[in-house]
Amino acid sequence: MTSTNRAGNPAGSANRADNVTVQEPPSLRKSLKNRHIQLIALGGAIGTGLFYGSSESISLAGPAILLAYLIGGIAIFMIVRALSEMSVEDPKAGAFSYYATRYWSKRAGFVSGWNYWFNYILVSMVELSVVGSFVNYWFPNIPQWASAAFFLVVITAANLMGVSKFGEIEFWFAIIKIVAVLAMIVGGLAVIAFNLPTDSGVRASFANWFALDGGFLPNGVMQRNADGTWTGLLMALVVVMFSFGGTELIGVTAGETEDPRTTIPKATNGVIWRILVFYIVALGVIMAVVPWNMIDGASSPFVQIFDSIGVHVAAGILNFVCLTAVMSVYNSGLYANSRMLYSLARQGNAPAYLGRLNFHGVPVAAVLTSAAITVIAVVVVFVWPEFAFNYLMSIATISAIINWSMIMITEMKFRRVVAAGGSPHDSALAGKSGREALDAIAFKLPAARVTPWVVLAFLAMIVVLMCFSASYRIAVVAGVIWLAVLLVAYQLTQRRR
Repeated sequence: MTSTNRAGNPAGSANRADNVTVQEPPSLRKSLKNRHIQLIALGGAIGTGLFYGSSESISLAGPAILLAYLIGGIAIFMIVRALSEMSVEDPKAGAFSYYATRYWSKRAGFVSGWNYWFNYILVSMVELSVVGSFVNYWFPNIPQWASAAFFLVVITAANLMGVSKFGEIEFWFAIIKIVAVLAMIVGGLAVIAFNLPTDSGVRASFANWFALDGGFLPNGVMQRNADGTWTGLLMALVVVMFSFGGTELIGVTAGETEDPRTTIPKATNGVIWRILVFYIVALGVIMAVVPWNMIDGASSPFVQIFDSIGVHVAAGILNFVCLTAVMSVYNSGLYANSRMLYSLARQGNAPAYLGRLNFHGVPVAAVLTSAAITVIAVVVVFVWPEFAFNYLMSIATISAIINWSMIMITEMKFRRVVAAGGSPHDSALAGKSGREALDAIAFKLPAARVTPWVVLAFLAMIVVLMCFSASYRIAVVAGVIWLAVLLVAYQLTQRRR
């Protein structure tokens, strides 16, 4: 019996090249356009943390929260610049894990990849577990688990259709969030410009940043209250940093971007002005219209600003915006996780089946595996909510710090490899070494000799500050245990092989 090859031709005909059509193996599709990347980057920085979580940061620092967002924004910008420096020269899926493996060590790639994957599993877990509360605003009789299951299936199906579908969905999710924030800013500025009356009885004015009790820095740089809790500018930095989670998604998309050498720098450089507009300007307007000491967290500051001038439909509008924001997070999380598993499998740090692609260039097994684990995590929330939010979310909280730190360390390793002449063969740096190679890097991290160390010191300070907060202290302990688990898991997988 004559054996055949995978194309159905006799095995012996492989030598007759003129009669055989060799089918190219499936690969990731470079289908993400510039507008997709721009809006993915923007959407990653705007979530429910801005719409609802900003109340907590304002209560900690008062108007000085604007300074906290500026400081934290600069740090995040440098982290994304470090990642983008590598992404432009060596665009690959699963950016963090791939670069850590390629320029640091296989162990670092394992830790970086699985840490980021598990982080997004936990973030998706929380987002899907609360999606029912937004649906119940209009349809109170629908069980929350049913809402979570419905949206999980819909988003998972969309991710299976190809990266262009993911990009398109994320594009429109981001548009909704952008319009909501801009509408609030325009509405607030109108209140200030036309001196419209507000429910608070305090005239809307930017002078409210300085004129209210305690001035611009009401709780100081850092101070301890009578109840033993710590407040102030530095404590607000902790909350602020975690609100920026997701901005680094720019790097994950590099392997499926049409023109990464042009698109990635544009999206990255836009991070800083997006932070200025959508955090600093937005919150600045809010605190000009609604006195900062009246923002109590009972409702979103975005709702309060419209309620204060008698526009009471804002709660329903914001509920819709937050519903889309939750879906955006899961959409991004599933995309990032599937590409991370794909990259880990290609490195040999995950089961090989996770590295297979379908004819759409989608790692189907990685998508379905991530979705299945997310289902388990959501069930844990519904059955053991205290365990999920106290312990699992602590890991998600600290894993962002681990991820950002590893990006900065990997960037330093990347530069050493480049200087030694070890640049990727398909990069413009190939064949160069030393100062010539470093100077030829297309999208350089500013002050690259100093910046990584400054950012690492800043992140270390954030970890220390977390120890002063009861709600974040457990995350520091969980982070140490989590790192130990990852390192032990790596050793076990290597011994098994």
